[in-house]
Amino acid sequence: MELSFKYQYTYFLYPYIIESEKYEKYLLRLLKDKKVTLRIFEKEKDLDIYNYFSSNIRQNLFPTFELRDNDLKNFRELNTEKKAKILSKHSCVCFEYMLGQTVDGNEQENGVIFNIPKIDIICFNTGICFVSIKTTIDQSNKFSDILNFNYKFKEINSEFASLKQYDNINIQTEMLEDVGQINDIIREITGNQKQSEGIENKFYTLGYTCIPSEYWNDRNEFENFENEFLKYVNTFPSNYITDLNKESEEQNLSIISKLKYSRTGITKSNCNLLCSTVDMYNYTKLPYEYETVIYYTYVLRLYQKIFLTQVNSEFRSYDKIIYIRKKFIEFTKTMWAKEVTNDDTGSLYYKILGSSFELEELFEQIRKKYEIIYKDLDIEKNNRNYSIMVMLLILSLILNTFTIIAYMFI
Repeated sequence: MELSFKYQYTYFLYPYIIESEKYEKYLLRLLKDKKVTLRIFEKEKDLDIYNYFSSNIRQNLFPTFELRDNDLKNFRELNTEKKAKILSKHSCVCFEYMLGQTVDGNEQENGVIFNIPKIDIICFNTGICFVSIKTTIDQSNKFSDILNFNYKFKEINSEFASLKQYDNINIQTEMLEDVGQINDIIREITGNQKQSEGIENKFYTLGYTCIPSEYWNDRNEFENFENEFLKYVNTFPSNYITDLNKESEEQNLSIISKLKYSRTGITKSNCNLLCSTVDMYNYTKLPYEYETVIYYTYVLRLYQKIFLTQVNSEFRSYDKIIYIRKKFIEFTKTMWAKEVTNDDTGSLYYKILGSSFELEELFEQIRKKYEIIYKDLDIEKNNRNYSIMVMLLILSLILNTFTIIAYMFI
């Protein structure tokens, strides 16, 4: 019996970089765009997020929580330029992009039809930003369609996408005339950004899928469809034969199985959850929690990964050491923490995501590299100071000698 699903969504996150000197102008462009709306987080409306994250992370990841009452009213009355200037000082700013009205898509035979409920734009004041596209499968309940859709969509922005046939997997949407327009939307949001070091031209995924209870319950074990789970976590197509390379796949896979009927697989580019309707929590509260608090935990970890990778590459230039030091210290104060929440499950996600991205190792590598470079610069500085002192001493001796000689002939 082919595996089916009851509820499903996948977020595709695309990272890009805005140069620091252009960041305020970029925010201004977003604020002026009629398709873009600034996301203001409010305690009453976003109480789960407010209570979930630690105060330091909340203040820096969601600084608009601080805009309340008169402060919020005064902010909304400002002109667009002043808003952009204020927001550029915030550690993080979130926007929502509106696709517009539904259009008639070009129907293809055997195509997987999908919808785009929302698009987020998340910007950090270091210039690291994300376009986040939420997708859902329509007119199908086949698990194989999720696998094939995720497999193809993830590479849709790749420079090699047009060269791949994807085993004749077709995807289509009623939101756009052509699936290729997704690239146009990304370019419209990001601008013509050059490829930056530490940024891969690909999507990261965060997915949720809930399957009917008849597949996974007290009598039917997870092992019965474990191969499908491995495909789902690794964004492989439905015809991929996992048994052949199962061992190698699991070397780069961490699995969270805190709930009996829920598994989350985490790799270096995916964080996908599979659960069963046998537990009511799995299709009532879990999907909301997963696309709010876990979603932003994932965004935070992705940001940390890209930031640290960038800083690590910048150490090649000694003349930037003061600038790098300032960036690194600010990052450590605002966006780097051992714990981001008191929630046990959330802490587990944060820890495993950090381990999958090897963030602690990268952070320590940067810290040690900075200490070595700083000591070298300090030695060079002391040597220069010593040389200057010797030259001044010699100059002083020469002047004193001329003074004595001049005095003798008076």
